[in-house]
Amino acid sequence: MSAFLDTMTERSRQRLEDAARVRPVAEVQLSALSTPPPRALGGFGRSFDLIAEIKPRSPSEGRFPERDPVATAIGYQTGLAAVLSVLTEPSSFGGSLDDLRSISASVDIPVMAKDFLVDPYQVYEAREAGADGVLLIARILSDEALVRMIAVAAQLGMFTLLEAFDADDLERMSSLARPGAATLIGVNCRDLDTLEIVPERHRDLAGHLPAGQVAVAESAMSGPGDVERVAGLGYHAALVGSALMRSEAPQELARSMVESGRRAMAVAG
Repeated sequence: MSAFLDTMTERSRQRLEDAARVRPVAEVQLSALSTPPPRALGGFGRSFDLIAEIKPRSPSEGRFPERDPVATAIGYQTGLAAVLSVLTEPSSFGGSLDDLRSISASVDIPVMAKDFLVDPYQVYEAREAGADGVLLIARILSDEALVRMIAVAAQLGMFTLLEAFDADDLERMSSLARPGAATLIGVNCRDLDTLEIVPERHRDLAGHLPAGQVAVAESAMSGPGDVERVAGLGYHAALVGSALMRSEAPQELARSMVESGRRAMAVAG
């Protein structure tokens, strides 16, 4: 595992320990189970869809222009985003469960908690804060942990986005994903050692995508042309964060990305 993922995983474990000292898992679980049912993905991925991300900063790009997270989320929704991704990692991305809670209460589309989750406790936390889905990074989780966390999400009615970086990750996902569960498969083309983008990874891994599951291309998309490229490779959706956070017209950029992806998907058949 890369030094970056090692660091982020250790910080996540420390946050988990701190939270569990304050509130036992049974309390958080009961609270999560008592929330209203999460919003469903519906027909996500049948025509090309966009997961639009909200994050104050990133380790590779620094701080983004300061914007109100709720207003940004509403703008993305108006711009045809089908799902919102909200960074909840505080130390390197500046996110929080409070941001997630505020955004979830202000939009109609599903909201995903994006973090370096390592334990079912954190899935319960995310649901309690209003998340309809969670990102799970295969590289930082054992098979047992990944299965448990997918099962907890399914119990809560949440979807999962399983993130892969290479063919080995995708092979594990194919065998561990729960049949019939609301599971999306994501391919992140960021190099974990340098944090640089490797756009060819979407192409190279397209042939390894598990059959019958919605595939999401992550990173390396700055405009409609990039979205058109991944849609032509067979991906059903894109997760876009930095380009939208930098844009002076994020709502319009989101809409143009969705429209370009749908045109390309229609051409590809």
